[in-house]
Amino acid sequence: MSDSDINYTLDDLCYLMARLRDPEYGCPWDLKQDFASIIPHTLEEAYEVADTIEREDWDHLADELGDLLFQVIFYSQLGQEESRFTMNTVINGIVTKLLRRHPHVFLDGELRTPPRKITLSEAQISANWEAIKQQERAGAAKDKVLDDVPRGLPALSRAEKLQKRASEVGFDWNDPLLVLDKIEEEIAELREAIASGDQASVKDEMGDVLFAQVNLARHLGVKPEAALRGTNQKFERRFAFVEACVTQSGRSWAEHSLDQLDGFWDEAKKNGL
Repeated sequence: MSDSDINYTLDDLCYLMARLRDPEYGCPWDLKQDFASIIPHTLEEAYEVADTIEREDWDHLADELGDLLFQVIFYSQLGQEESRFTMNTVINGIVTKLLRRHPHVFLDGELRTPPRKITLSEAQISANWEAIKQQERAGAAKDKVLDDVPRGLPALSRAEKLQKRASEVGFDWNDPLLVLDKIEEEIAELREAIASGDQASVKDEMGDVLFAQVNLARHLGVKPEAALRGTNQKFERRFAFVEACVTQSGRSWAEHSLDQLDGFWDEAKKNGL
């Protein structure tokens, strides 16, 4: 039987990882890695999964998910080598947590309970989920409301989580229009900073504008990271159209005025790009 005829399992992947980390016969690159060194690879793989889904590239999604899964296997192998945890620890922890957070599905927190019809609304389920998470945080060792918001998150995602955590204790706007007012206030302060020529102030005020925009996205039920990725893709499509127009004209970029380039851009928009 050839390798292409074998349906490998999670156990096979764990075995492969152990072989890669074998001190005597393993892969030199894999042996050099530690928890910190593979973080950039994990972030890259997570973004590639998100990008594949957003582009609806279903033919390649399984491959990208496999790459992301391999990151979890890698961390688990490192944990086992350092006697910190194993893959079973990871699996047991997530199953236990999800059982606890889905009492409307798993009666008494038992995995093998018979299925039952769910009578709660989506809003009730969401409220219960947040209440359970708050109970978990209350039982964790932390001193302040924002202590357990991960510092390594992308800035937009961390801003959203900081705002959401503050909202849970009542520190939040109650109307998205008030957040719009705040954005306009921050833009006015940014204008003043630009006029002053103080680059440190410009940076500070620019951050305030972005933070307020993330807040508005949260109030509108929009994920800012996903919204910006979508806009990035839209910009790429439209700019590719502009570039094609420049190429077809037989003239260089420098020979086109900004008005002409804007005209190509408007045409791209009219074409639904």
